[in-house]
Amino acid sequence: MRTLSRFAAGALVPALGALGGLGGALHAVGAAAADASRHNFQTPVTPIARDIYDLHLLMLWICAAIFVGVFSVMFYSIYAHRKSVGHKAAQFHENTTVEIVWTIVPFFILIGMAWPATRTVLALKDTSNPDLTIKATGYQWKWGYDYMKGEGEGIALYSNLATPLEQVYNRQEKGEHYLLEVDQNLVVPVGKRIRMLTTAGDVIHAWWVPAFGVKQDAIPGFVRDAWFKAEQEGIFRGQCAELCGKDHGFMPIVVEVVSAEKYTAWVGEQKKKIAAAADDPARVWDVADLRARGEKVYAANCVACHQANGMGVPNAFPGLAGSKMVAGPPAAQIAMVLNGKQGTAMQPFGKQLSDTEIAAVITYTRSAWGNKPADALVQPAEVKAARR
Repeated sequence: MRTLSRFAAGALVPALGALGGLGGALHAVGAAAADASRHNFQTPVTPIARDIYDLHLLMLWICAAIFVGVFSVMFYSIYAHRKSVGHKAAQFHENTTVEIVWTIVPFFILIGMAWPATRTVLALKDTSNPDLTIKATGYQWKWGYDYMKGEGEGIALYSNLATPLEQVYNRQEKGEHYLLEVDQNLVVPVGKRIRMLTTAGDVIHAWWVPAFGVKQDAIPGFVRDAWFKAEQEGIFRGQCAELCGKDHGFMPIVVEVVSAEKYTAWVGEQKKKIAAAADDPARVWDVADLRARGEKVYAANCVACHQANGMGVPNAFPGLAGSKMVAGPPAAQIAMVLNGKQGTAMQPFGKQLSDTEIAAVITYTRSAWGNKPADALVQPAEVKAARR
């Protein structure tokens, strides 16, 4: 209505002058275009997203035509057959012609809508012959990506919200995409058919990138799939589309589409990082180095629930400051971090973190916030032994 009123105002301006009228009309058209782009779907960048967008427009025009047709007939009937001009109510009971018409017309409308919709749904489900297969695992509240097949096979990374929560909650200056920035993008090559496998490690999540036309639930214990083929390079953003817990709004998805050459270079860099980051679980660490590393692991994986001060969230997530488990024998805490606790938000980190990372974060929690157990230092070898 706002756009329409602007257009109407622009149309009246010629009475005040030709230049003014032209300026008002141009302003109205620009405003209408801006409103349309803001309220419509994102610009599709994959074949399936384009099919969904076209289907959306087709259904919109069919519904608009039905609306105009039905209300036109209704208003004409009310006006032309009103009692005040002498018309009397007609009887259409058991009128074969009317019954045939109102059966056949909706049938053809249904076919006209069902045929393209079915074709699009079948295309959505066709994940055959991928060039690259990636598994996306949802966790509270981040995404884990494993390159399963194709160039880059063996690469694994975790993608967390990059904006610190303190900046999110406080009135600090924020960037345009402050809730849609991650520390590690999912990188894929342009023009390649990508098959996405989705699952979850705790509760139901959903992997959703609107510009790709992909929205697939990630359900614990199940593996579902979807596909996309990006036709242009760029950064494309999405979010978890299921209510997965208190930090559901801080679980963004960022996909970086690059050229084949850049993707090959990125794969090479990731392989080097993996090799460099591989820790020897037999190495004996000193407490200062392990604690410093553990603080980083804690900030990336634990702070959302247990908080930066270790106090947790009352009635939701337990505090680690003064915790009996943290103060007790390390074996119980190692088992908790490795295996999680069923029925709670405490997920198993055994497959997400290395022996050294788990040892580091346990050492950090046992020596931070005033915790002073006798055996604060936990070595990676102890974690490795507990996995067996």
